[in-house]
Formats: sequence, C-alpha cells, structure tokens
Amino acid sequence: MRVSIVAAALSLAAMPIAAHAQSADIVLKELPPTALKVGEKSIEELQAMLATGELTSEQLVQGYLERIRMMDRAGPSLRSVIAINPKALEQAKKADRDRRLRIARGPLFGIPVLIKDNIETAENATTAGSLALKDNVTGRDAPLVARLRAAGAIILGKTNLSEWANIRDNDSMSGWSAVGGLVRNPYALDRTACGSSSGTGSAIAASLGAVGVGTETDGSVVCPSSINGLVGLKPTLGAISRTHVVPISHSQDTPGPMARSVKDAAALFSGMIGTDPADAATKEADAKREALTPDWTKASLKGVKLAVLRPQMGAALAAQFDAQLAVLKAQGAELIPVERPATEGLGEAEFNVLLMELKSDLAAYLATTPDSVKIRTLADAIAFNKANADTELRYFAQSTFEAAEATGGTADPKYAEARAKSLKLASEAVDAMLAKAGAAAIVTPSYGMAWLSDPVYGDQFNGPSASQLPAVSGYPHLTVPMGLVKGLPAGLSFIGAKWTDARLLELGYAYEQASKARVAPTYPATVTQGGGLDGVR
Repeated sequence: MRVSIVAAALSLAAMPIAAHAQSADIVLKELPPTALKVGEKSIEELQAMLATGELTSEQLVQGYLERIRMMDRAGPSLRSVIAINPKALEQAKKADRDRRLRIARGPLFGIPVLIKDNIETAENATTAGSLALKDNVTGRDAPLVARLRAAGAIILGKTNLSEWANIRDNDSMSGWSAVGGLVRNPYALDRTACGSSSGTGSAIAASLGAVGVGTETDGSVVCPSSINGLVGLKPTLGAISRTHVVPISHSQDTPGPMARSVKDAAALFSGMIGTDPADAATKEADAKREALTPDWTKASLKGVKLAVLRPQMGAALAAQFDAQLAVLKAQGAELIPVERPATEGLGEAEFNVLLMELKSDLAAYLATTPDSVKIRTLADAIAFNKANADTELRYFAQSTFEAAEATGGTADPKYAEARAKSLKLASEAVDAMLAKAGAAAIVTPSYGMAWLSDPVYGDQFNGPSASQLPAVSGYPHLTVPMGLVKGLPAGLSFIGAKWTDARLLELGYAYEQASKARVAPTYPATVTQGGGLDGVR
C-alpha cells in the first residue's frame, strides 16, 4: 500500500504562506530529539553515529520521517516529498541486524536516500508528478535504485518534481506537479526551488533525507542544487543507467546525486555508477569507474589551471563570484579568463532534439508500464490533461507537449541533423575553452538566484545559466554552494571534459573546504535582505 505524504492534488493556494510559515527557531524547537540529531549531518557523521550505537538505522529513518512530518506537511510545508516507502523501517531494521552481524560495509550502508518521482522504485508509484501515472506501480527498481540497495542504502521515499520533468509547457512554474503541489524553497518559502528536481533539492537542503537523487536533461540537477544551497553533479552521460526512468531525451537525460557536501554527493554517485545492458549509453561505465571515483588525496587547487567564464550578471552575484575566485586563487589555482565560443543555432537544435526524442522515448517507456496506466503515447497524455484540465492544467498549459506531438519523433528526417548539430556545437565549445586555457575545468556561476514562484507568469529566470553546454555535450557539471546573495543561495560550477567527473569532485571538494560557503536554510516566508536587483524581487 502506498503511503502518501502529500495529497494527490495539493493546491498552490491551499494556504497562504504567511499563515503557516515559521522561523527556523520555532521549527527546530518543535522537532523531536531524533529528528534534531539527523539535521545537517553528513554521511560520514551518520556512519560514525551508527558505528558507536548513538543511532540505529531504524532511528535514523524515524528521525527523517519526523522531520518530513513536521517540516514537509506542517511547519514550512515544503511539499518536497510525494511518498514514503512503506518498507523503509523494515529495511532499516534489516540494516541494523546486518550491522550487528558485522556484514555492514560501504558508505551508503544503512543510509536513507530520497529518489525523484520519475525514477522507479518497487514499493511506490512512479508518477513524474502527473495524475496520468498515479497508478504506475511497476513493482520494479530502476537499475540505479537496485545498485543503491545493493550498496546497503535505504530507499526512504519519493520526491516531488516539476511535472513531467518540466517539459510540458514553455510557461511552466518549476516545482509544481498535480500529484505533489508546489515545492517551496527552504531559504525563502515564496521562492522557486527550481526544477525539475525541485523536491530533491528542497528536501535535502532541509535534511529530510541524507542525500537524494535527481535527474537532468538540461539544468534539472544543477539548478535546484544551486538554488537550494546544495552540491549537485550532472555526471557524464552514460555513467548511470536511465532504464525505468520516465524519459525526455535519451541524448541528454541522466540521473545525478544531490547532497549537502561534495563527499556525500560522491558517495551517492559511486553507488549508482554501472553498465546496464538495457542502456547502450552506459557500455563504458564499468570500465570508467576508476575515472569516476575521486582520490581525495588529490583534492588540491595548487597549480591547477581553471578557465574562468564570466557571463553577464547583476552586481551582487558578480561580487560573490569574484570573492569565490579569490578563494580559488588563494588556494593556488591559476585563473585564466575565457569567452564562450559562438554557438549560433544551438538552442533551436537542442529544443528540436528534445521534442522529437520526447515523443518517441516516452512512448517506449509507457509501453513497459502496467495495465493500470491508461496512457501509452504522448498524444494520450495530452488528451488526459485536457480531460482533467481542472487539476492538470490549473496553472499552465502543455505547449511543449503539443509541439513534440506535432513532430515525427526520432523517425523525423530532421532529427539526426539536429542532434549532430547540437552535439557538435556544445562539445566543441567546452573543448575549446578548456584547450585555450589548458585547464582542468571551467568555473562559472551556476545560475542566478531563486525567483518568486508565480502561477500567473510562470518561471522568471534571471541571471546566468551554466547548464546548456555540458547538458547537450553529455559532459560532467558539478555545482558547489558559493554562499548567499541577498539571502538566497548561489552555486559555483565546475565543468569538465567527458569522464572527468572524479577530477571535478576533487576540485569541488578543495574549493568547498576552503570556502566553507554553504549556509543552512532558516525557512523564512520571504527574503529580507534587499530586493529588486539580480532578479531578487
């Protein structure tokens, strides 16, 4: 039986923020002792507590469940968790038994993990936020989930997301789904948690789980990580299987880890890496495991060349970026300015690829779902939304779905040309910047800061975005917190060549330890530090 944390169709307007928003002091004061113990704890700290018996895995799961109950459903009402795994406590008890028998091993053993609700887990429905998939209980684990279980991780539950991973409409409101309602940002409840891995971003920032899995097509791991003050890795495409993940694009989709620290993200990433015979893109993953595993003894910036890409941005974000460049330089990095090469036509080519792959890839996925799922094609999903417009189309339409349906899918004669063009432009742009600087990585601001959640006008993106080139090329992209700008988190991106994920993690860790920039959330109703500039309005 599925245990739901949020109602099937929470309304954005169900309760004004001011009526239930609480300060961090009030929220934390009301949390039970176990729930307080797990807050802001790293995997390493949790493992130490488990090893000494200060906590059991059962108590650890209970602590996160208490936080979810008091902070996700009540308190700040983050709406970041869609469903709890009904077997989570049972799995925790087994982990405790195994630990007593001294067969516990690995950093993830006995650690609760949250999974984005477009990734299949055996115990829960996988909805992608859509009521059309509310009965999509497949009874199977995505291979990445199976790998996490094999590493000893406890699947705590499923996180909310931008419905259909934010591909339904050009004017969508990130973080909203018909199943889960609107995810709120723990740093300012009236601000976006970005998308599409909105729930994972908000939940992990609020310590509703130890770590969480998101997915990205273009920005859906790095944006919610940056905007929720997290570390997020969009890995090299092919490092992690996409089988049994509700798709948009086989050319760009990839799961990725989201965490409060670089080492936690690396531990979760390591647990998901692997070749999957059903996903041809992963054929090199097993052989590349060493290249994907960081060596923390090499986590130094001394003598490392970094290409600095400075996009157009507001004064406050620019000042924060400059301060972080100073941190990198103080650690011995050589900073070499670069400019983004011309990529005319990249946006159009990428969008066309996404439209055509969405039509074909979604149909292929839906064909594998149980009879309880009544849609089998994108056209069926469009029809379902129209028939259920009062819930599905309440805040925005489905223009992107309709544009995708109008294509010929991957059989369209324009498809191969569009993919070849987008891949060439994106790959050559990253390669050129790295080569010009002789750099190990490109550093640049990840995104602007969180904008207001707006059901009328949808997303109001502001400031820079670093996601497109690594997303289209399939190259790795790591974002690490670089502190608060006017009370809202911002992220510093490290972008590298294919299969250099481990090096990015090493560099990101060195920066993280030098900067100590991450600030825990305090759950205010809104930002109180200024406004109007840099999209903070």
